[in-house]
Formats: sequence, structure tokens, C-alpha cells
Amino acid sequence: MLRYLIATLALISLSSLCAGRAQAQADAQAAVESLLAADRGFSAAAAQSADALAALSAMFDAAVVVPVPGRGLVSGRETVLAVYRDVPGWREGRLRWTPVRAGISADGMHGFTYGFATLAAGDPARRERKYLSYWIRRPEGWRVVAYRQVPRAAGEVSTEMMPASLPGFTDMAVTGEVDVETHRRSLAAAEQAFSDRAQEVGLRTAFFEFGRDDAMNMSGGAGFRIGREAISAGMPEGSSSPLRWSTEMSFVAASGDLGVSIGTIHANAPPPEGQPASIPFFTIWRRDAADQPWRYIAE
Repeated sequence: MLRYLIATLALISLSSLCAGRAQAQADAQAAVESLLAADRGFSAAAAQSADALAALSAMFDAAVVVPVPGRGLVSGRETVLAVYRDVPGWREGRLRWTPVRAGISADGMHGFTYGFATLAAGDPARRERKYLSYWIRRPEGWRVVAYRQVPRAAGEVSTEMMPASLPGFTDMAVTGEVDVETHRRSLAAAEQAFSDRAQEVGLRTAFFEFGRDDAMNMSGGAGFRIGREAISAGMPEGSSSPLRWSTEMSFVAASGDLGVSIGTIHANAPPPEGQPASIPFFTIWRRDAADQPWRYIAE
């Protein structure tokens, strides 16, 4: 009888665990669909507006941060819009975009999207673009807190949706503001470790070691480089890094599994003539459990 009771309790416990995981997975899928709906909704509204900046303003959080080469990290919605307003294409043209991937945090409050955009005015060689957005669910809905958009090279790209990046749901309890600060520190430490490792083994090896198998890099080419192998292969060879970087600010989900690190990349030596000595950046990181290391997933 005792063995029967123990076996029964074990089956009930396993059943409850499986049901809990299934519900968590369903909740995550619903959250990522709501994020995609928001991204697509803002794009649909932008396509109907003759003012591309108004479209961006609608989805930008008041605290949005945008890395702008030559200007550094530009913070605040109105300041960011003023920078864009200096570019004729942004003043004159319509804007539309299509996400190809999204990811969500375990608490459903943070997420990211990336995809392709088209600006209908300005330099024709710079109209086809790529974007990366980091979102936080505010009381008024999803809003972008970190945004990057760059021209892409000519060429065919696929707009077919990639599988969503869903959380691991292991030991990701949300216990308050103190944990958020702890998560921020751990994310900054991961970014610093990434830079420090690059000084020892070079960019190619460091980008392989610190990336996820489904990571994305948006630099160069018509599309995105997907996977740490493809990303690291595009990095220069060498046993040390010409660059160093660190976190200056961040947004991290209270669940501790998704965050964006924002900072500046610095050259370790005077750069070639015409090249900047520093470049602003942001990198999105994910981890699958509180005791697992952070790994970059989009940058």
C-alpha cells in the first residue's frame, strides 16, 4: 500500500509539473504573439502615414535609446526624433517594416523583434533597411526602449517568420526590484566578460563562445547572419581584439532571462584615418535559467 501511495503521489507531481510547463509555454506563445501584433500594428499605421517620424514616435518609449554613429547613444524619444529629423528621407517618406523573428521573457514583460524595413524617400541606396527593437510592455501597451535601424546591402531576403525565442522557464521566479538590480549586474558582468575574453583570444573566438546557436548579427549583407558559427566566421581572425566595450545602461526583465545591454565600443589603438574611435551599440542577451550563463541572441 505504501509503495502504491508513493507511486501515485509521484505521478500526480509529475502530471502537475508537466501541466505547469505546458501552461507556461502557452503563456509565452501568447505573449510573443501579442508582441508581434504590436510590431505589425505600428508598421500598418506607419504605412498609412506620410510622416515616418510620427510612426516611430507612436511606438517609442519616452526613455528609448538609439545608437547613432557619430552621435553616440541618443536617449529620450524627442531627442531621438530630432536626430532623425535631420535626415531628409525620414522627413519626407513613408516607412513600413516586417518582423521575421520575435522573442519574449519568462514574465512576458520584455521582448525583441527584428526584420526588414523600407523607407520610401531619401537616398535610393539606403531605403532598404534592417531593424532590431527591444520592447517593454508598458501600461499603454508594448513600447520600444532600444532601437537600431541600418541600411542593408542589395539582394533578395526572406521575410518568412523564424521560430520564436521562448524562455526556458526554469527557476525564473519574479521576486521584486532587488532581483532586477541583481540581473542587471549579472548582465553587465557578462558583457564585460565578453569584452575581456576577446582581448585574450580575439573577436572570432569570443563571438563564438558567447553566442547562442540561434543568435543574430545584423551587420553586413542583405539579410541577417544567424547562428554563432556564422557570426564568428564573419569576425576578423587574431589572438587579441582591436576593440573593447562595456555596459553603460541596460533594461532587464524581472524574470532574469532576457535583457539588453547598451554601451560604447572603443578602439584599443588609434583607428585608421576616417574611422571612428568609438561606436555605440546594444546587444540583446538571453539565459535559460538563473544559474546558466548569459549568451547574446541579437545584436
